[in-house]
Formats: sequence, structure tokens, C-alpha cells
Amino acid sequence: MTDRALEQQCINTIRFLAVDAVERAQSGHPGAPMGMAPAAFVLWDRFLKHDPCDPAWCDRDRFVLSAGHASMLLYSLLHLTGYDLPLSELEHFRQWESKTPGHPECGLTPGVEVTTGPLGQGFANGVGMAVTQHYLAQQFNRRDHSIVDHFIYALVSDGDLQEGISAEAAGLAGTWGLGRLIYLYDSNGIQIDGSTEKSFREDAAARFRAYGWQVIGPVDGNDVEGIAAAIRRAQADTNHPSLIVINSVIGYGSPKQGTAAVHGAPLGTDNARAAKDALGWPQAPLFHIPSEVLAHMRRAVERGRESHARWRERFDAYAAAHAELAARFQSTVEGRLPDGWDDGLDILFEGIVKPMATRSASGTVMNHLADRLPRLIGGSADLAESNKTLLKDYGDFIWDAQRGRNIYFGVREHAMGAIVNGMARHGGVIPYSATFLTFSDYMRPAMRLGALMGVRAIYIFSHDSIGLGEDGPTHQPIEHLMSLRLIPNLTVIRPADARETAEAWRAAITNESGPTVLVLTRQNVPVLDRTQCAPASELHRGAYTLWQSSGRTPEIIIIGTGSEVALALQAGMALAGDATCVRVVSMPSWELFEKQSSRYQDEVFPSSVRLRIAVEAGITMGWERYVGSEGIVIGMTGFGASAPAEVLYEKFNITVARIVQAGTELLMRRGAVVA
Repeated sequence: MTDRALEQQCINTIRFLAVDAVERAQSGHPGAPMGMAPAAFVLWDRFLKHDPCDPAWCDRDRFVLSAGHASMLLYSLLHLTGYDLPLSELEHFRQWESKTPGHPECGLTPGVEVTTGPLGQGFANGVGMAVTQHYLAQQFNRRDHSIVDHFIYALVSDGDLQEGISAEAAGLAGTWGLGRLIYLYDSNGIQIDGSTEKSFREDAAARFRAYGWQVIGPVDGNDVEGIAAAIRRAQADTNHPSLIVINSVIGYGSPKQGTAAVHGAPLGTDNARAAKDALGWPQAPLFHIPSEVLAHMRRAVERGRESHARWRERFDAYAAAHAELAARFQSTVEGRLPDGWDDGLDILFEGIVKPMATRSASGTVMNHLADRLPRLIGGSADLAESNKTLLKDYGDFIWDAQRGRNIYFGVREHAMGAIVNGMARHGGVIPYSATFLTFSDYMRPAMRLGALMGVRAIYIFSHDSIGLGEDGPTHQPIEHLMSLRLIPNLTVIRPADARETAEAWRAAITNESGPTVLVLTRQNVPVLDRTQCAPASELHRGAYTLWQSSGRTPEIIIIGTGSEVALALQAGMALAGDATCVRVVSMPSWELFEKQSSRYQDEVFPSSVRLRIAVEAGITMGWERYVGSEGIVIGMTGFGASAPAEVLYEKFNITVARIVQAGTELLMRRGAVVA
């Protein structure tokens, strides 16, 4: 068999593994795998640097399937190139407990870098990976030694390019000149609703040139050598990201090729048979892999071992020449925190009595940690001064080599969230993003996927309530805090004061199971007197008894979060008396609290104490979980208004007097005595 014939066999194997899997599952997307099999084969067979025996090798190339609906394309490649993905998993595509879900999920399937499916997210994740690659290269590479030397590839679709997040991310990639970023654009002109002529007539190539990308093509989707030449050209330009336009035929070989009918549904028995006949493929057995194809594709295992071994040799030489840097590199890519990284956090706000906004406290903490945590890197959506997220002793990413850790995302919250996810998934950094809490809506899809992937990322949101004041209801978050609590595996922390803010950062840095949200005030809030209150380190329990008027079982519990904790504390002290035992609970994080033992939870909220008040300057819905049917929730039931913060709290009746009144009503209702 000639080399060209063998390559065609490999390409058709990829195509028909996808067809057979979708037919058996009776659901899925066969069209893109059939059309893009040649391009994917060329990339994986000739260019992609990876080690199937060690999918986590730090200097591997990354491949992102942004068009996640084409998942069988990726699963076929992973199986054929020797990853731990048996053929039986492909045969159980989209079935319960299989490693081949409908859309790729990292952490489930070996070799899947990011979870994709919502279009545009993978596109932006790849940009984030390129950010981390560039940062680590600047930090660790030396003129005589290059240990961070890899590319980030992605397969993107018409749908990806239509999503606004891709425009945001592409603009940043071009501005930053991320030359290690190479995207294969599956330009097939078809989507679920038919021809892209109905909704997508723009000149995508011209748009990307305007973003600052190198645009190559269009290349015929079946021209193997043309695709290879395009990738080589993309690799050669390390000053610009590259978009390779590939004119593929969706559903190639099928009677339905080039139509929407092959996008998101099985071909059907007759059409699947016809496609196999057209491309000279046997009808049986299903999931057929010719022995010569498997032998050729499995050469990736040996290539991977050799590439990895050569890198280890380079790293050994690097370590001999730069021992301290090599040790730090190993620690960095393994995700280990350096010894003493949190030294001084406990005393950072000692002696502070003047009220301080938690956003300002957060900025102080970040700058305290920056030198101890070189992996801490991130930025804001054009709000660094407002969010207090500028690392003051460090330069700007891209523009200041080695020390550039402040990323300027511009007004691009959606891409910012997904880029940060990609940075985290690449490994080697602890990334953060920042904007106002009300704009978390723009980031929500990315945060949801970050939680699903379990990324180690920190999303900072300041201006967390009506307390931001005069900017008015467009900027005042009402439902946002509660809506973030709805996302599984997302840890939301709203600290009460400067000391709780320091502990919130400690919790965020050490959270390796998923992203953390820090919710911070614009307005100044009291720094609580910890000689009268429990220590701020109790934040890690999620909720704790901040103060109690006596040692006996409380008659009433007042719960506060963030800026309302000080109000709850004042009200609790006012309500307490010789005959009334009041407990004030600071509850910065529902998620951390729910991880505690049931015994501890009952210690904080004894089931026998049914008189409870929750105070939070957000929507009240949801707090019934902790106050029960007999409790009272003090908060917002509608939008805010434009006025100074103190006026808004008064007008919306979130005050000490209102809390005391509510407590008195509850106690009188139960016949308790109020002093």
C-alpha cells in the first residue's frame, strides 16, 4: 500500500468510527468528523507533540476541540493514537458511565484538554492556554535552554466564529501577538438551520486579519499536503496567532453531504451504507480499524515517548545550569504552593480600626501574596483601579518580559472568564479575573464551564450590592449573588471585613477542586473587633458563631454576609439582654458550610432554634434554606436606585433598627422575653 493510500485509509477510519458510533447511539454529530478528518489526521499524525502514555506532560502541544459537538473526531484520534480509551468506549458513545460523552469533558476522557460544547468557549480557552504558555516561557526559558516550547491548536467552526466570545478572545490574541496559537477553521458553510448564507456572510478572514492574526487559506479540506503546508506556515510565524481557513464538505462521502441533515443527526442506515460504498469502506464489521491503520496511528506512542525523552534531556541540562529555576519550574507545573506562601496573612490587618472596603483589603492581600506566589497572574475587564486588582510591583503582561503579570482584558468579561479557565487548564498559574458583580452575567457561561471542569481559578467581583451607591440600579447587583450559589462546584465567598478577606484569599488559593468567587464591597465596612468576636480563620467553615450574648443555647440567631455582618452584629448586641440569648453568625460561604459535618452545622444552627433572621443586601429568595418557615429575611425584593450608599440602605430598610424590630417581632411571637 502506498503512503498516500495508507493516509486515506487512516482518514476514512476516523470518518467511519464517527459514523458507526453516532449510528449506534442514534444521536450525535457525524458531519464535522467526516468533513474534517483529513485536517485532523494531518495535525495529529505529522505535527502534534504529545505523549499518549503521559497525557499530562507539561510541554505537550494542546489540542482544543472548540466545536465540541464533533466529539467523535477527537475520540477516534485518542483511541487510534494510543490513549487509554479502548474501542469499547467508542462503541458506547453517549451512554451512561462511558468515557465518550456527547461533548468532550476534561477529567473524564484521557487527552481531553478542556470541556467544550457551548460554542466559542473552547476558542477562548485556547487563547488562555497560549497566555500561560507565553508567561511560563518568559519566566523560565533562557537563551541557552528552552523548556517551554509548545503550540496550542484548536479546531473551530462557523458557529464558534459567530459567538461574540470568539470576537472578544480573537481581538486579545491578536493584540498580544500569541504566535503559538494555531486554529483550524472548519469553514463548511452549514449549520443546524441550514446554509450560513442566512446568518453569516461576513468576511471572516478579513475580520481576523484586522484582529492581528495571520490568515492562511482557504485550503481544500481534502488536500492533505495543502493542509500540512498551511500548518508549517503557521508555525513559522511566532509573532501572530494563525487562522487556517479550511473549506471542508460537511458529511463528506454521504448522500447528504453539504447539507444541514448531516450536522446533528445520525446518517441513517441507508445513508451510512451509501457513504461506505462511496469511499470504499467495508460494511462490516462496525467500528472497523484496518491493522495497517492501527499500526500507523499507534506510532504516535513511540513518537511521544521520544519527544518526552528529548525534553527530559533538555530539562536535565537546564537543571544543571539553572538549578533554582528548575526546582521552581517543577513546583510550578506540579501545582505545589511554595513554603511560606501565606506567611503574614494572619497579621496583615493588625491594628487596623478604620473602616475599609473589602475590595481594598483584597488589593492589599493580593499585593502581599504576589511576591510569594509567582504563579498568581490575572487582570480586570478595564476596572483594575475599581476592583483593586493591580499588582503594583509587577509589569504588564506581554509588554514587560518576565515580570509582566497584570493582564489588561479590556471590556471583555465573557472572553475574560473563558481565557482564565484556559490559563488554569494549561497548568502552571493560578489565574484571576475581576469585574463588577452585576457583570458576572456576562461571565456566567464561562464560570459554569470552569466549575464543570474544576479549574483552579479565582473570579473577583467588587461593587457587590446597593452599597456601590450612585451608579444606580444598572450597576447594583440584586439577584447575582444568589444565582452564583446555584452553580455546582463554584465556591462563593463574601467576606465581612478585611480579616475575613485575607482568609477568603487563603481559601481561594488552596481550593484545588474548582473555581472560587470572591464577592467584595465598594463601600467601607467596619473591621470587626476580634477580641469580642470569633477569629476570622473560622471563615473556612463557611459559617460560624461570630458573637453570642451568653453561653447558653441561643433563643434567636441573626445571620449576615459581607457588609451586612456588621449590621447584624450591632443589632444582635442591641437585642440581647439578661433574658435573651442572641447569636450572630457570619456566613461568608454557603458552599464551604455545606462541606462541614452535620454535627458542626447543627452546632451553628441548632434545630431547636427556629427564630432566625438572615440579612443580605441582595434578593431574599433562597435564604429560607437557613431561616426556615418561621424566620425573616431582610434584603432586596426589587432593583436598587441611584443615591449614596447610606441613603439606599435606609430607604430599602436594611438597617440595624429593622433587624432589631424583626428580632423583637419573632421573640414576641414565640412569647420570649425581650430585655
